[in-house]
Amino acid sequence: MSIDLEAGEVIATIGRLGRRLRERFPDASLNDTAERLLATAKAAAGQIARIKRPNVLLRALIALLIAAIPASLFFAVRSLHLRLEPFGGVDEFVAFFQAAVESLIFLGAGVLFLVTAENRIRRHRALSAIHELRVLAHLVDMHQLDKDPIYVLGGGPTTASSPERTMNAFELNRYLDYCGELLSLIGKVGALYGKDLDDGVALAAIDNIEGLTTGLSRKIWQKEMLLDRAVTREEG
Repeated sequence: MSIDLEAGEVIATIGRLGRRLRERFPDASLNDTAERLLATAKAAAGQIARIKRPNVLLRALIALLIAAIPASLFFAVRSLHLRLEPFGGVDEFVAFFQAAVESLIFLGAGVLFLVTAENRIRRHRALSAIHELRVLAHLVDMHQLDKDPIYVLGGGPTTASSPERTMNAFELNRYLDYCGELLSLIGKVGALYGKDLDDGVALAAIDNIEGLTTGLSRKIWQKEMLLDRAVTREEG
């Protein structure tokens, strides 16, 4: 299964969830977060392609530096030969040998820097995208923070600063369920980035996203369980 197909399925699922959410809660600010997640998922397919695409400029520079290694050796040996004939001194040989070794070290360091630079660029792009997912996860969590089943079920007095609560038990259950689905889909978008990455730092960040969304979903699940138990007691 290709990455494009997987991304398409995730995007379609997010779009469908966004429509369900807007139809059920047209005025909820959670709709904005769902739209932002949809835009992020759509951008992910192109971003993943850019992350995987070879950096032509860097690879050309690497090729030039690798080609410069034998060339530098050739000129060093040629210069050594020309200058040894009139002088014939050991000091000249040591000086040119040291210069050749230093040139090789310099060129080798340049090649190593450029080779690792491509991975660093990929890592930076991946981490930027993953950071956006982390922000979205926390936004979803903020939306569900004040959705307390106890107040919906008529328990406890409110204060002047208490948020307005207009949902009944069924609506709150659906709202919390939508939040849980959004968190799950945030994790799915993160998994798209991790499919073909071999960078340990980026993969660890993706695992952290999975852990974050799972932990936040667990809080929502606990609220839903409390709500379900209360509704069951009332019906019984």
